[in-house]
Amino acid sequence: ILFSQIVHILNMTSAKIVSFLLHPEESLHSLQNRIEFETGISTGNQELLLETGICLDPRKPASQCVIDGVRGWDSYMVYLFDKSKTVYDGPFASRSLSDCVNYIVQDSKIQLPIPQLRKVWAEAVHYVIGLKEDYSRLFQGQRAAMLSLLRYNANLIKMKNNMVSASQQLKAKLEFFHQSIRLDLERYSDQMAYGISSEKMLKAWKEMEEKASQCAQAEDIGYLDEQIMALHTEIVELQKSPYARRQGEVMESLEQRAIDLYKQLKSRPPDHAYSDSTDMVKIIVQTVQSQDRVLKELFGHLSKLLGCKQKIIDLLPEIEVALNNIKEADNSVMQMQGKRQREIWHLLKIACTQSSSRSLVSSSLEGTASTPAATWLPQSSSGNAAPHPLSSLAAPEDGENFADVIRENVNYLELFSSILQEMRQELNSMMVS
Repeated sequence: ILFSQIVHILNMTSAKIVSFLLHPEESLHSLQNRIEFETGISTGNQELLLETGICLDPRKPASQCVIDGVRGWDSYMVYLFDKSKTVYDGPFASRSLSDCVNYIVQDSKIQLPIPQLRKVWAEAVHYVIGLKEDYSRLFQGQRAAMLSLLRYNANLIKMKNNMVSASQQLKAKLEFFHQSIRLDLERYSDQMAYGISSEKMLKAWKEMEEKASQCAQAEDIGYLDEQIMALHTEIVELQKSPYARRQGEVMESLEQRAIDLYKQLKSRPPDHAYSDSTDMVKIIVQTVQSQDRVLKELFGHLSKLLGCKQKIIDLLPEIEVALNNIKEADNSVMQMQGKRQREIWHLLKIACTQSSSRSLVSSSLEGTASTPAATWLPQSSSGNAAPHPLSSLAAPEDGENFADVIRENVNYLELFSSILQEMRQELNSMMVS
């Protein structure tokens, strides 16, 4: 018996407690099947919360429902909620009266002997204490639901912050992309008349600009932000609500009055006197009425909590979709930026190739023009006399120099032809890409 593990589960949909003896190493799924058999709530709709608002982990054994140690083991509760419901139809019927207590409630003026009245009033006090404890357990279940809601809200805020941060980063990248591509298009248009032109590349850049404008739709998360802020405001109001705090002061006061009344009766000598139960019945009726009122407020507040929680559950997938859309748009913008930069560097490579080929051609032409001129210049003598007519004829060594120049020019021409061929190939490949 000492090593037995008992789990007490308070069904918040019916305000009834069901208890189970746990088998050794029993899984949580096995316990949920037993709960389904007892309560009618399917395992898929069961939400089991600890007092701290933490949901039971399905990967751990069912013994996680039981606290360690002896103290408090019989009062520790696990709170069962039905995820298919957001409105709970409380308050529920109060616990039933025992026969003897019901007897004095039906006729409070009936006279009973003091010894018998002590037994009846003792059961009446127990009944009043039980009503207060029933409310306390249900309030603790409501508190667990509130803590669970706050955990969901913390996760919602975290995802919202990630979404806002990603949206701002996408917005900044889009602004940079638009400014840079406009500048690139302007500079490209300026150099088309005298530089390099490619209609296919120009069309691709304009398509990039249009696609970037479409990516801007992903950063629009205003509608989600408004829903999250409205939900956050609603949760704050629920936390501030007086129904979020314990409302059992009246019941506690009535409990103390019932105990005091019983103590007064107990102090009376057990003689042959008789007495009625008017005062005790009045306390019982007031306690039942007070419990009905506070339970109505409790379940109304609980329904609002569960409604907020369901809104968060519905919002989380939408935020996840928005985050994925932002990431896809971000990747698309970065890919377009990288592609355009590679094309710009490709253009720069072609421009440099053309510039180097021009410089080679110009230098070869200058060498060709200067060498024959130097060869055919007349040789002047040391004096001012006119040169001899035959002195302008080429000597044998001058003829050899002229042949070298011709061969050099032929080599330059072949180099220039190969450079032009490479340039055409690169330009064609760029247009195809």
